[in-house]
Amino acid sequence: MRVASTQFHATMNTALQNANTRLEGILQQMSNGLRVQKPSDDPIASVRIARLTREEAALDQYLENIGALRSRLGQNEELLDGMSRDVMQARDLMVWAADGANTTQDLQAMSTSLIALRDSLMYSANSIDQEGRYLFSGTATATAPIALNGAAAVGTRYSFAGNTDPQRVVVGNGVTQDANVHLQEMADVLNRLDLAIDALQTPGATANDPAVRTVLVATLNGLDTGLDAVSAKIARLGGAQTTLETLETNHANVSLSNKQAMITLGQLDYGDAAVKLNGYTTAVQATQKAYAKVSALSLFDTI
Repeated sequence: MRVASTQFHATMNTALQNANTRLEGILQQMSNGLRVQKPSDDPIASVRIARLTREEAALDQYLENIGALRSRLGQNEELLDGMSRDVMQARDLMVWAADGANTTQDLQAMSTSLIALRDSLMYSANSIDQEGRYLFSGTATATAPIALNGAAAVGTRYSFAGNTDPQRVVVGNGVTQDANVHLQEMADVLNRLDLAIDALQTPGATANDPAVRTVLVATLNGLDTGLDAVSAKIARLGGAQTTLETLETNHANVSLSNKQAMITLGQLDYGDAAVKLNGYTTAVQATQKAYAKVSALSLFDTI
């Protein structure tokens, strides 16, 4: 059978192109260590790798959210712990002030300490983060949680200006965690301290005066209520941070498992690749030599 020169050249060029394509493919695999370069290389593995990649992206976001949330909850806990100590000191002063043996001068000296504690509590309640957002205003982060109206009557000057809505952060698949703490109860604590300060600063004030004692007892009860509320918030923050730590560990373990699965599915077997490379290289060289030999033949050589 006679083979036309053009047909021969076309067939040989196609064979060389195919061989070179296979050779380039194996060289590319060996250069980056990935067996699957495109979906058609292994459709099933490609689908599984794509699914694992999406899950990895979600886990990375969860871990990032958890890191930021743990930092914020830790900051909130430290501030609340400081406020708890201030309330405890104020409570100790109220117990001391209720002692009927104190003089008017003693009570006035105590009121000076209470003023410092009151102002410290308000300052802490109106704390802001690095971005200038209020920490204890619920979702109204642009509004100071504790507002002061200096023109109002003593005992009503402080009010809660934020809200109690939670700021929820996604920390897992279908799992959210509140990122904020509100301090609605602090306004009542500050108003009661304000009343106690006013009562202790009254000229001739004495703990044996029924009116003064009524204010001191009411303030003591209000401080107890406020202290219980702050303590409960601290406990919830501690529990939340423990939960986040557990979630972070679980996400890290799942991420490690996913990465190992992706390596197993997509990594290249260099031993098998070396064998294929040798075979493809030999095939290309043989095809080129055969092409050169046949192309040099001529019918005139047989005459």
